[in-house]
Amino acid sequence: MNTVDAIKQALAGLEPDVIDIEDDSASHAGHAGNRGGGHYNLFIVSQAFEGLSLLQRHKLVFAQVDDLMQSQIHALSIRAKTPAEFNTH
Repeated sequence: MNTVDAIKQALAGLEPDVIDIEDDSASHAGHAGNRGGGHYNLFIVSQAFEGLSLLQRHKLVFAQVDDLMQSQIHALSIRAKTPAEFNTH
């Protein structure tokens, strides 16, 4: 299973309405401090974020992908929205 699929699987528990993951690893190849793992941009829409602050949403996402952060993910950029926030744009 590739890392994008592994991230989607890890986030399935949040029952996302929308999930889009961009592998941006090629843009960061060889930069200082990267000891392995890729760079990913995540856009996720889930009812699970209702009533949560931005920080709480990020903590919830990171809790779901924690195992992947140990090896397969070096950096994860997160945009997390509720369905109501997503539907107003």
